[in-house]
Parts: sequence; C-alpha cells; structure tokens
Amino acid sequence: MVDPVEPFLDQEGRGLARREQILAAAAACFVREGFHGASIARIAKAAGMSAGNLYHFFESKEAMIAALVQRKLDHSLALFAQIEDAEDLFQAMMDRIEAGLDEQTDLDHAALEMEILAEAARNPVVAAIVRAADAAKRQRLRRLYRATRQARGLPVEDEAAATEVLTALFEGLQARAISHPQLDKAGLVPLLRLALRTLF
Repeated sequence: MVDPVEPFLDQEGRGLARREQILAAAAACFVREGFHGASIARIAKAAGMSAGNLYHFFESKEAMIAALVQRKLDHSLALFAQIEDAEDLFQAMMDRIEAGLDEQTDLDHAALEMEILAEAARNPVVAAIVRAADAAKRQRLRRLYRATRQARGLPVEDEAAATEVLTALFEGLQARAISHPQLDKAGLVPLLRLALRTLF
C-alpha cells in the first residue's frame, strides 16, 4: 500500500518517517513479545520492510530502545518547558495531573516502560541509556521544584528527595496500571493534587 504522504516528503522527511515507523513497530513488538522475543526480523515485518533495510536506520534493538527512551525524554522535557513558561508554575502542574495520570496508566505505555526497565536490570547497555535519561529528567524536575517553591515564597528543602518522591508517585502508576487495570483514576486525582500541594 502506498503511503499518501510519502511522495510529498523530501529525502530527509522520508527517512524520519521511516524511522518513526520502525520505532512504532518496535514498541508494539516489545509490548507483545518482550525485548528478547521480538526479533529484528519480526520488527522489520511489522514495519513493512526488510531486515536489511531496517539496519540502515538502527544497528540493534538496543539502538531502538535508546531512540524510544530519547523520545520519551524529549516529551517530558517539552512538558517541563511548557510549565516553566506558565505564569503560575504550581497551577500549571496541577492542570497537568489528569493528563499525566492518563499517560502513565495507558496499558501499552506502561507495558513498554516495564519491558525497558526489565531489560535495563539485566543489560548494562540499556541500563546506561535509561539512567542517563533519568538523570536528565531529574535535573530538570529539580529545577522546576526549586522555581515553584521560590515563586510561592517557600524555602527550598530536600529537593533531591522531593524529586524522587514525585517521580516514584507518577512512574509507579505504570506498575499499578498493569497490576490493577480497573484502578479508579478519578478517585486518585484529589490525592495526587494533595501530594503536589504537600511537595510544592
């Protein structure tokens, strides 16, 4: 089937589109079959290309994970930038709670994150990728925590610990979504708001 958009893209645009196509296929395969069960051949087939063509874009499954982790990091940093640009930092964070809850409890998103973390626990290459992204996100979140506390006229204390608690609170929802898919998200919102008020 011919992609109706591809004829209008330049070579660089086609390359980026193919790269995103591979990443979408890899993410789906990792969720469905696990990192080790998802072979390059299976990912290539899901992406609608040959394995040889796929290798022009990614040299390994670890490289695909690196790109998926980078994409998630870019998304997180963009959200932090939006909050930092807001007139009221604290209110901007409060306004993001429902969307953040929905993102973290999406089953496909949660399953992919759990699979990447599981691979990081046994694969030093993936561990380095995950830890570098986590360090970048924590650094930015600490900056946001500091700015928000200062804007509210509050002392900045325990910013490292507060950042860990905030991260654990939201990223822990991924595990809860898998363990308890019917969790009451609406019931969580007031308590998440209370947690943010306490931290910020």
